[in-house]
Amino acid sequence: MTQLVLDQHCSLAQWLSHLEALHPQEIDLGLDRVQAVAARLNLDALPGIKIVVGGTNGKGSTCAMLEAILLAAGYKVGLYTSPHLLRYNERIRINGANAQDTTITQQFARIEAARGSISLSYFEFSTLAALLAFADARVDVMVLEVGLGGRLDAVNIVDADCSIITSVDIDHIEYLGNDREQIAWEKAHIFRSNKPAICADPVPPASIQQYAQQISADLWQFGVDFNYSGDAQQWGFAGREQRRSALAYPALRGVNQLLNASAVLAALEALRFQLVVPASAIREGLLRAVVPGRMQILPGEPTVILDVAHNPHAAGALAQNLQQMPTSPGSKTIAVVGMFKDKDVKAVLQRLLPSVDIWICAELAGARALSAEQLAGMVQAVAEAGLPDLPVESSSSPKVRPVLNQVDLTKIEVLTADSMVQGFVKAQSLATLNDRILVFGSFFAVGPVLEHLGRL
Repeated sequence: MTQLVLDQHCSLAQWLSHLEALHPQEIDLGLDRVQAVAARLNLDALPGIKIVVGGTNGKGSTCAMLEAILLAAGYKVGLYTSPHLLRYNERIRINGANAQDTTITQQFARIEAARGSISLSYFEFSTLAALLAFADARVDVMVLEVGLGGRLDAVNIVDADCSIITSVDIDHIEYLGNDREQIAWEKAHIFRSNKPAICADPVPPASIQQYAQQISADLWQFGVDFNYSGDAQQWGFAGREQRRSALAYPALRGVNQLLNASAVLAALEALRFQLVVPASAIREGLLRAVVPGRMQILPGEPTVILDVAHNPHAAGALAQNLQQMPTSPGSKTIAVVGMFKDKDVKAVLQRLLPSVDIWICAELAGARALSAEQLAGMVQAVAEAGLPDLPVESSSSPKVRPVLNQVDLTKIEVLTADSMVQGFVKAQSLATLNDRILVFGSFFAVGPVLEHLGRL
């Protein structure tokens, strides 16, 4: 264990280096340690309304829409998300702005003084820091994104006034289980007795309803308690009692954003006696919500698309989004990708191979990363094997539709790069103005390219 002695006057970089070395495991699920430190910090009576958001995919978009709508309604909002793309400060937002370094280091110092001999993981430290910062700022609403799973995630120490599960699919099987029922059971533990529990998965595993019934949570299920409809110009929401019509489509792009938006509106309806949110705030918030790295399309030519998709469900959505984008005859898609060994890389590649002409495989930082050569070999192996009838992990997973202008898998080109930025520069050199460059595979894949471009 590190012997560094830090205080609130040390830099954020020093603190983050300390946190990275403090705990023996990067991921160490369990609530005992973080609950003990939270009690010492008097975090058992947090101010404001607490909304906890979990799920396999869609959490970040859902949180962003909640934040934007509630800010437009005049509330003071604290938003906690993870991971970050460029700067740690992105994880903790107060009233629409990233927390200052000094705000974060002050909370780190308080946690360090309170924990004594208790070892906390990086994520547990982060969660406590966010809660302390929000309590100090006396926010009206806390929007808290679950990091992994639900039952044993540090965010689950918070007694949520409303919980949202966006989707349930296979990911993190070493921690959550290898089927949707088991994963859903883990995620459902963010529900609370007699409190609204929103589930946006169109065909949720039975364990979600079973757990909600077991603890007497007020389950709101998509297709039963709330729904949406839409045409080419606008969409509408229908809840148990409220109707929201003639809504503009969310600024966030992607095939699943109306599912996420309808979950947000269901949560706001469920909390209507605690949070007054006018229709004007909903319209404004949906148009203002932004999440960098989620189907982010940069202006200019060639088109650059950035997406943190790293599991089959997210890759299926990305593939469907690519299919729906207009392209010029003869144009090519060049993918710059980096992935980690613990992901279902084969299934991700199967969903995106039909849409990509040139693959540039790059190596991410860290021991978990596939080397560029390993990833390139997997691309070639999947292409040579051909595409099977792809399974649909759940009905919330985008079904893989017939691909327009599907590439010939025998003619794809596979290249390597030492880093994502090197791969992106290589893609720029290969692309014509009519081509498109896709950057995907992880937050750790998209972040360096955004930094290289000077964007967030």
